[in-house]
Amino acid sequence: MARAFAIARFPLLLTAMLAIVLIAAPGRSELAVHVYVLIVAALGLGRLLVALRSALPPPRPSAFDAALRGRARAARRIPELERMEREVALGLATAFDFHYRLRPRLRGIAGELLAARRGIELDTSPEAARRALGDDAWEIVRGDREPPRERFDPGVQIDALHLAVTALEKL
Repeated sequence: MARAFAIARFPLLLTAMLAIVLIAAPGRSELAVHVYVLIVAALGLGRLLVALRSALPPPRPSAFDAALRGRARAARRIPELERMEREVALGLATAFDFHYRLRPRLRGIAGELLAARRGIELDTSPEAARRALGDDAWEIVRGDREPPRERFDPGVQIDALHLAVTALEKL
C-alpha cells in the first residue's frame, strides 16, 4: 500500500495542479491538459524503462569497450630481484651458498660502488676498501676469505648481512 502511494504521489500532485490551473485559468485548459498528459506519459515511460531494465540481465560490455580497457596485466617481478632474493635466502641458510652464491654478488656490488664513487679498487687497494666499507662489510667481501669447511653449516647471520648492506648503501 505504501509503495502504491509512493508511486502515485507525483501523478496525484500533477492532477491537483491541473485542477487548480483549470479553475484559475479556464481559457488555458487545452494547453494545461496537453502539458499534463505529456508529463504523465513521460513519468509512465520512465517507470516502464526502470521495470524493463530490472527484468533484463545486465548488459555485457561490447567488444569495443573491452578493447579500450585492455587486458589486466599480471604484476611481473623483476627476474634479477627474484634471483637476488633466492641468493639471500640460500646464503642465510648454508655457509656454502653464502660463500659461493651471495658473497660473490655482494663482492661485485662493493667493487663497482668503490670504483665508481670512491676511486678505490677492491682487490688492489684492500686497506682503502676496508676503511671505506667498515669492518663488518669488509669481513664479508674481502678476497682472502676462506671457503667453509662444512657445506651445510649455517650461513651468514642476518644482522651481519644487514650491516654489510647498510655499509654498501652508504657508499
